[in-house]
Amino acid sequence: FRLTAQERIDQLIDPNEFKELFENLTAVDPLKFVDSKKYKDRIKTTVAKTKLPEAITTGEGRINGQRVAIAVFNFRFMGGSMGSVVGEKITRTIEHAIEERIPIVIVSASGGARMQEGALSLMQMAKTSAALNKLADNKVPYISLLTDPTTGGVTASFAMLGDVILAEPKALIGFAGPRVIQQTIKQDLPEGFQRSEFLQECGFVDCVVPRSELRSEISSLIDYAGK
Repeated sequence: FRLTAQERIDQLIDPNEFKELFENLTAVDPLKFVDSKKYKDRIKTTVAKTKLPEAITTGEGRINGQRVAIAVFNFRFMGGSMGSVVGEKITRTIEHAIEERIPIVIVSASGGARMQEGALSLMQMAKTSAALNKLADNKVPYISLLTDPTTGGVTASFAMLGDVILAEPKALIGFAGPRVIQQTIKQDLPEGFQRSEFLQECGFVDCVVPRSELRSEISSLIDYAGK
């Protein structure tokens, strides 16, 4: 039951309190990449189909009256893959949170780095992580919400760097897929491997929160951080 970015914003943010930021940033094709079709054509098709400019929506809003910066992935846009624009929008939103001294919430739903942008995509892992380090230096809270799926380079960077890491029930969370891991280590994997509940047991997730309780949980965390 994956939500669109707009549905997620409507669920978390107070009515009529969301202001989108950096919406004019759109992907280009720096590598002139071609697989079964040209990357630039794939972008055009996806934009037309989803009516979205990119795989993430960023902005500012209020949760129970408390100001927050927020970035929300949309898995419908090329599997929520992280390219240069996604990394740039996240970084700018983090910088906005620092400037305004307001908490940031990032809602992840991604297959990982966008292969059509090669190393430029992988660079976003370091870029967003460096921005979060600056956020921490400024003692601005960061809440990371992991939804289904959160994988690849997104998991290996900003998604797992939250001051508090929340996850929705039964969300798939990991770096490589379970089949790849199983073939590599030649061992059977535990039941529920790479699901939210298993990661919470192993200490990678702080709390698994039902969707209906996320808004109040995040609000409480923001309130606690401000004291």
